[in-house]
Amino acid sequence: MSLEPGIVSWVLTNLPRMNWNNPTFPRRALPWQSRAVAEVGNRACWDRVFPRDKCQCCDLGHKFTGEFLALLPSLPFFILCFYSLLNPCLLSPIPWSLTQPVTPDLLVSPSSQDGDLGSECPEDRGNWTGRLDFLLSCIGYCVGLGNVWRFPYRAYTNGGGAFLVPYFIMLAICGIPIFFMELSLGQFSSLGPLAVWKISPLFKGVGMGTILIVSLVAIYYNMIIAYVLFYLFASLTSDLPWQHCGNWWNTDLCLDHHVIKAGNNTLPVNISNTVSPSEEYWSRYVLHIQGSSGIGDPGRIRWNLCLCLLLSWTIVYLCILKGVKSSGKVVYFTATFPYLILVMLLIRGVTLEGAWKGIKFYLTPQFDHLLSSKVWIEAALQIFYSLGVGFGGLLTFASYNTFHQNIYRDTFIVTLGNAITSILAGFAIFSVLGYMSQELGVPVNQVAKAGPGLAFVVYPQAMTMLPLSPFWSFLFFFMLLTLGLDSQVRTEPTETAVDSRQPEGSGQPLLLCLQFAFMETIVTAVTDEFPYYLRPKKASFSAVICIALFLMGLILTTEGGMYWLVLLDDYSAGFGLMVVVITTCLVVTRVYGMKRFCRDIHMMLGFKPGPYFRACWMVLSPATMMALLVYNIVKYQPSEYGNYRFPTWAEVLGILMGVLSCLMIPVGMVVAVLQEEGTLWERVQQASRPAMDWGPSLEENRTGMYVASLAGSQSPKPLMVHMRKYGGITSYENTAIEVDREMEEEDEEESMI
Repeated sequence: MSLEPGIVSWVLTNLPRMNWNNPTFPRRALPWQSRAVAEVGNRACWDRVFPRDKCQCCDLGHKFTGEFLALLPSLPFFILCFYSLLNPCLLSPIPWSLTQPVTPDLLVSPSSQDGDLGSECPEDRGNWTGRLDFLLSCIGYCVGLGNVWRFPYRAYTNGGGAFLVPYFIMLAICGIPIFFMELSLGQFSSLGPLAVWKISPLFKGVGMGTILIVSLVAIYYNMIIAYVLFYLFASLTSDLPWQHCGNWWNTDLCLDHHVIKAGNNTLPVNISNTVSPSEEYWSRYVLHIQGSSGIGDPGRIRWNLCLCLLLSWTIVYLCILKGVKSSGKVVYFTATFPYLILVMLLIRGVTLEGAWKGIKFYLTPQFDHLLSSKVWIEAALQIFYSLGVGFGGLLTFASYNTFHQNIYRDTFIVTLGNAITSILAGFAIFSVLGYMSQELGVPVNQVAKAGPGLAFVVYPQAMTMLPLSPFWSFLFFFMLLTLGLDSQVRTEPTETAVDSRQPEGSGQPLLLCLQFAFMETIVTAVTDEFPYYLRPKKASFSAVICIALFLMGLILTTEGGMYWLVLLDDYSAGFGLMVVVITTCLVVTRVYGMKRFCRDIHMMLGFKPGPYFRACWMVLSPATMMALLVYNIVKYQPSEYGNYRFPTWAEVLGILMGVLSCLMIPVGMVVAVLQEEGTLWERVQQASRPAMDWGPSLEENRTGMYVASLAGSQSPKPLMVHMRKYGGITSYENTAIEVDREMEEEDEEESMI
């Protein structure tokens, strides 16, 4: 080992002249400072003196070097010379700046030392590469399968056109405000749904509950995509396999629509005791559910479904391989192409004979329904789950925005666009159902179903009645695939259609979600917690998550897999999701503070939210969601699938699965309190305050109370960074000055009181 030329002479010459009080040198914590503050300052100091990119030793050695050299004033000089022989960190070239008195540059923040003072994008985390990436991702997130197979059915069963009145009222009270709150939290902090709880570490368990919910839903949601892929491949034929009876999976009860149409004169039949070919294809061939006696008897793995599940996870992984830079480009297709297919199906549907019967059935207003509380609850449920709040997807998407992205405008574009899409999808669906009812000679309400019954039984049967049926079937399932890959999360009561003779109202909630958002939410949340270890290996970490969730989902590919899917669907996100959203709203407005939250939005957008948003956040939205929570508890019904009722042990397992996400909140509180010092009340107070580094991710975006709170910060006024580059003050700096002035006035008022 040889010394760098001149290092000993440099030490001998400069050691006596070093200014140990200079802020660029490490120091111990003062009596009134916490140990964390000293550690942050020392880390930033020695990263500047001995840059890590010039040092090949491990982080442990680097940290030990800093702590050791911090004791130099009290150590003999010859120890330094001996230590330089043993530690290769000191073999790097000595910065010339150390031979001169060091004056901190107050005009340059650490985040801009690479030369680009105006950059707003943390390069190591990733950001949207285009202006439309975020907007299209949110549109794809909100516009999904539920718009096609759930909203139209819920509308006609709750007053038809009159249902739109409570629907838009609940959109204004509960949907838009919570949507805007999640986007604001994500964009302001540039953090995922777990790390964002630096806003109040006492409630970090809310983020843990969110990740648990998302993981459970992701396990079985990809199974729905696997079903869609199965039907998509089955449509690549000249004769759809569910078009006629006579196949090995059909029973004596099978009767296709051609026989029904000609049966008036040739073959009288009792339609109520028959099933359609599409229904038996779904239950007896795709699911092969006759091979299982219940949830305790899963049976054998259906390898065709297993391969479809593997393909669906492969597609998801490839789409998120490079994070938002890849998924942001995928949504240009997946968020826009469904609209093209939906318009094609709408045009084809309204030109069919009997289409007006279905549309009339869909939109005929029944205003007497508005007097029923059930209709208003249904409208609120539709809004709550149709926008996908609480799953962390919106927060994750917004965290990849630049700091001044106009999310206020994007909120109204996405929420109103989602509502309009749901209404248009109703025309496309019910026009075809009207044609189908005329062909079968039965009322529309006997063919109108929701959920998987519509997607895998009723609509495929309707496709067989059209010319070029394989073409229209392929388009329909390809639309479901694109909607499923970037569609929205919903937990809604739906109608099961495995047994067409079951009474109306028997069904289960079906949760549909944006798989891109699910995976991005999980990966982002964990990598934000361990950025130094996982961000450089994000692709490998994403692969591990996909493989693990695929293996957990193999039970869903068995003959009794549908029972497990229903159990996951019923309990994974219903109760726990509402608790998560209510807690988030209360923490932001009560614990963090409405004034502080509005001030943060002012920093980003240049204006504060108006009285409408503040009233909804403080009172209307939490009260509405609490009413929904109470309604779901009071109206609780045991899970069932067709005529099968789940055993008690399965119900208990499902309830524990739903409660587990709620238990994460008190668990997180206990952990946060144990990490603090003092009495119990002092610990709770300290844990409820924002973390020291809470705020915008870049120093140049920090003003007021957020100034110089990042690790290694040396700039007391990041506003000077902008002034230095642009030669003046921009509109956002004007906003920063106003925020600072308001904070000073508030501090003066508090001191006077």
